[in-house]
Amino acid sequence: MQTATIYLIPITLHEDEIALQAIPFYVIEAIKKCDVFYVENERTARRFLKKLWKAINIDAYEWHTIHKAEGQVQDHFQKDLLERKTIGIMSEAGCPGVADPGQILINIAQRADAKVIPLVGPNSILLALIASGMNGQCFQFTGYLPVDAHERRKKIIELENESAKKNCTQIFIETPYRNNQLLNDILITAKPGTRLCIAVDITASTESIQTKKISDWKNIQLNLHKRPAIFLLYAGSNY
Repeated sequence: MQTATIYLIPITLHEDEIALQAIPFYVIEAIKKCDVFYVENERTARRFLKKLWKAINIDAYEWHTIHKAEGQVQDHFQKDLLERKTIGIMSEAGCPGVADPGQILINIAQRADAKVIPLVGPNSILLALIASGMNGQCFQFTGYLPVDAHERRKKIIELENESAKKNCTQIFIETPYRNNQLLNDILITAKPGTRLCIAVDITASTESIQTKKISDWKNIQLNLHKRPAIFLLYAGSNY
């Protein structure tokens, strides 16, 4: 019996044209098969598709914005599943389903026994991890840390202690306009010998991925304001 097909479509991590090189050509073939798109940011998704496939008739597709996958969006999605449509899900950047509201729809698709097909594309978590030199056998992605400065510092201490105990790399992110505040809290809170990797503008021409001790980062002037960044913390004993 035919079922609905859901393609998890990767999107570029950066607006830089060079970032398109991280998207495999076969993604276009999947896009051509789709009837409807569920996206975190429709404007970003439309712009990406026009860059990737210039001949696309962007208005030929049905569009739904996921936001936090509210009830109405879920109802539309379940209807499309019942109609056995071919569906594309896109995050605002990178691969959908990780730190992304598309996860809720993917869960619905799995429970409905639909065919879910993840497509290869840029993922900042893995790209930063493999370039960091930190432990790639034991790692944890925490997502966003608390907004409150006091709670954020408590969480940094907790992650650092867990890293030392489990020999584990801790990975987390922040909204780009709060990057500098997060970096400041890490430098204030973490121990001098703990290693911190800061990965910025991954896959873009301005990409920078550097791992240094906290004590070394304190001597560097760094402005991360509004730049896509991911942070990795390691207090283990593999060095």
